[in-house]
Amino acid sequence: MGRTKCFQREEVLEKLVPVFWKKGFADTSLHDIESATGVNKSGLYSEFKNKEDLYLESLRFYLETNTIVETLRVEPLGWKNIENYLKFGSTFAELKGCFVVNAIREISILPKNTKNLIIEYSKKSKDLLIQNLESERVFNPEKVAEMISSFNSGISIELNLDESADPTEKIHLFLEYLKNFKIKSR
Repeated sequence: MGRTKCFQREEVLEKLVPVFWKKGFADTSLHDIESATGVNKSGLYSEFKNKEDLYLESLRFYLETNTIVETLRVEPLGWKNIENYLKFGSTFAELKGCFVVNAIREISILPKNTKNLIIEYSKKSKDLLIQNLESERVFNPEKVAEMISSFNSGISIELNLDESADPTEKIHLFLEYLKNFKIKSR
């Protein structure tokens, strides 16, 4: 008869998200994981296969429980949603930018199923950005959505450099530029 599990899966994942978010996959040690969760290696590995599985499930938990993408679904669709989406990431400055952007920086060392999860999430975010841009009748919303995604990643990376940075003014200026910029059709 096996030992009774003394922890809840969701509680472990909730405690691991900030650890992986701050330190990344490569720099998070088993000691970091045990310290954050209060669960020893054998307990963790009775529920999770390995560190890769802990990371994947932490990222999945984060994506399922955070509301950043939901900001792009608020009716009416449009610029306000995009602004809220961009500002949302800066609310986590103490965690160094965005968990997903930080994960993308390590994409070459992440397991395939983790890469696929990131790709799927990024596609969903871009699709929602496109819907918001289409509601504003923006020319070439696919390209503008790519620009917004790149800008969002840049802001997140900057927060890794300076946790006290407030990107609100940059976000405002970027959006004003996009709203006023007319792309000439050929």
